[in-house]
Amino acid sequence: MHEPVTGQVYAIYYPILAAVGIPVNMLAIVILSRGKCGLSKCITCYLVAMAAADLLVVITGVILNRIIDIYFPGNYLSLTLVCRTKTALVYATRDFSVWLTVAFTFDRFIAICWQKLKNYYCTKNTAAAIVGMVLTLSCLKNIPWYFVYEPLYIINDLPWYCRIRSVLNTSPLWLAFSYFGCIATPFLPFIVILLLNALTVRYILVASRVRRVLRGNPGSENNPDPEMENRRKSSILLFSISGNFILLWLTYTIHYSYYRITNTYSYTGYNDPVYILQETGFMLLLLSCCTNTFIYAVTQSKFREEVKNMVKYPANEIVRFLAQ
Repeated sequence: MHEPVTGQVYAIYYPILAAVGIPVNMLAIVILSRGKCGLSKCITCYLVAMAAADLLVVITGVILNRIIDIYFPGNYLSLTLVCRTKTALVYATRDFSVWLTVAFTFDRFIAICWQKLKNYYCTKNTAAAIVGMVLTLSCLKNIPWYFVYEPLYIINDLPWYCRIRSVLNTSPLWLAFSYFGCIATPFLPFIVILLLNALTVRYILVASRVRRVLRGNPGSENNPDPEMENRRKSSILLFSISGNFILLWLTYTIHYSYYRITNTYSYTGYNDPVYILQETGFMLLLLSCCTNTFIYAVTQSKFREEVKNMVKYPANEIVRFLAQ
C-alpha cells in the first residue's frame, strides 16, 4: 500500500516547521532579553515569555507529537506512560502560549485605554506575575489528560500507545472537562481578544479625533504628536500579534465546532474533507508558534537592527581575528 499524499505533506511540513520554529524563537528570546529593542520592560517580559512558550510548543507539539510519530513509529516514546505525559505537555504548552497572547492583549488594552491604571498594572513585576500565573494554571488545568488514557496494546507486558478510556464516553465528569477545555482554549481567548481589540480601536479613534481638534494638525512635521505616535506603534504590534493568532487558529476552531455539533468522530479516509480540515487546522495552529518573531522583525525597526547585528557579529569577529 502506498503512503497517501497527505502523509508525504506532513512528513515535509513538520520538519520544516521545527527547523524554522526553534531558531527563530531562540533568536527572539536572546534579542528581546537584551532589552535593546526600544520596548518597555513590561512588553519585553511578555514577548520573551511568548517566545519561550512558542518554543515549547515546537518541541512538544511538533517534534515529540508529530515528527517522531511520522519518522519513528513504534519507538519507546509510544509507551503508554510516555504517551500520557506527552499529551498533557502538548495541551499545557498550547494553553500557555494562547493565554499569554490574551494576557499581552489585555496589558496593551490597559496601556492604551486606561492611562491612570497604566502606571500600576503595566510594569515588569506585574507582567512576570501574570506569566507565572498563566504557566501554573496551564499546567494544573491539563493534569487530567494524563489520567484519561489507557493502553491500546499490551505487548510483552508493556503498555503501548494511548486511547481514551471507554468509560469516559458516558462520564458526565469527563464531558464537563472536555467542554471546559474547548471553551478555555480557543473559544474564550477568541472572544476576549476580539472584544479587547474592538474596544482598543474604538478608544484610539475617539482619542485621535479629540487630540486632532485640540492640537490643530498633529500629523504635520511642525506639530508632531508623540503620544499618538507611541499609541500607533503599540497598536501595530498588538493587532499584528492578536490578528495572527485569530487567523491561524480559525480553521481549528471551525473544525472543532463542526465535529462537536455533528458528532463526527471518525473519517472515511485520508481524502475525507473533514479529516483534511482537521489536519489543516493543526498545521496552521502549530504554524502560529513560529510567526511572532517575523512580526517583530516587520513591525519593530530596532528588532531588525539587533537581528542584523547578530548576523554580522560572527563575520566581524572572523575578520578581526584574521586582521591580527
